[in-house]
Amino acid sequence: MSGTLNVTLKIWRQKDASAPGAFKTYEARDVSTEMSFLELLDVVNEDLQKKGEEPVAFDHDCREGICGMCSLVINGRPHGPDNGKTTCQLHMRRYKNGDTITVEPFRAAAFPMVRDLVVDRGALDAVIQAGGYVSVNTGSAPDASAVLVPKHKAEEAMDAAACIGCGACVAACPNASAMLFTSAKVSQLALLPQGDPERERRVLKMLDMHDASGFGNCTNEYECEKVCPKEIKVSHIARLNREFLRAVLCGPEEAKASAG
Repeated sequence: MSGTLNVTLKIWRQKDASAPGAFKTYEARDVSTEMSFLELLDVVNEDLQKKGEEPVAFDHDCREGICGMCSLVINGRPHGPDNGKTTCQLHMRRYKNGDTITVEPFRAAAFPMVRDLVVDRGALDAVIQAGGYVSVNTGSAPDASAVLVPKHKAEEAMDAAACIGCGACVAACPNASAMLFTSAKVSQLALLPQGDPERERRVLKMLDMHDASGFGNCTNEYECEKVCPKEIKVSHIARLNREFLRAVLCGPEEAKASAG
């Protein structure tokens, strides 16, 4: 049943990476319980603009749980309290009247501050660009049934491909590791025959870029799996490790050399 509530927001404000940051307190009154959390921030920003103050900068795009842009840490947890949901899928009915909600950006060495709640997550793109793709020669598209894929492998590959690259796994990890993200991108291609030609080169290059970007290593803390909005499993990290060993021990020498 819909209703309204009053909440107190403690939001991180920071002009840029070189400026000091601090939490600022804002009161949100008569908030509809049907609002999403991002709509709540919209209302707060409208009030700030009416007062002639700078609105809070935060990332958003599709607001349908697909794009992965809504990167917020809410009361200490990336994307908020609900499992399997992004910030834009979090609704105010999840809170009680009088609650105090702390909102801050994803914090990791590989995610430099931009402004307020916005950080630069381009390091995730760099990992993909290092090898998270399949090279295809130009020409007509092959028939859908030309390459046979066992059903269980196709489903597992699709589960890995569900990763939206939001970076919540990095924000939750005490080591700021992006191993869950990287493993999902490696796993989705390692499971399919289309990924075989670049298999060894892919995992070596992506792991090299992961480390070079400033992400930490995985120490099996499992926070990444807990906060992942697409519920990617850490079993993909195990496959990543196997793919790495396979590439180092059995891969072609040119793949190892190109990985540095």
